[in-house]
Amino acid sequence: MNRGGELIFENIDVKQHCNDIVEFRKDSFAASFGNTSSFVKDEYLHWLKNKINEFPNGFVLVREHDKYIGQVELTIREYQNRTIGYINLYYLIPEMRGKGNSIKLHRYAEQFFKDNKVNEYHLRVSSSNKAALNFYHKIGMEELGPEVDGKVIRMKGYI
Repeated sequence: MNRGGELIFENIDVKQHCNDIVEFRKDSFAASFGNTSSFVKDEYLHWLKNKINEFPNGFVLVREHDKYIGQVELTIREYQNRTIGYINLYYLIPEMRGKGNSIKLHRYAEQFFKDNKVNEYHLRVSSSNKAALNFYHKIGMEELGPEVDGKVIRMKGYI
């Protein structure tokens, strides 16, 4: 499925893409929290398999030409008695950041949420991840407040 111009969004197959998705998720922990100590591979893969069964188009690798350059993880969930979209992960490899690709991942997410008939979406971002916070503000998301003892900030946006 191609929804981002020259980027290709390819549904994740956990067996086929295991090395890439684990490395990308681990790097996302390092970028967000400064280390990977709280990343547990087996727990992540178990969670991922379950969520892919529920939302197959919400879990995609991002490819440019023949190289995987990122990953998106999207779900639909209940929050305060309403159904919202949830961005579990926007990830780009370091050399692809700051080049306008994040907005393409975000457009993919917005279309996923439209397809699933939700107009509000949330995510949580590390309070120390200034680049991500700047991007989320730039695309119009607003902060709802700190969570997890201030380690993350919940943000929301609308389609």
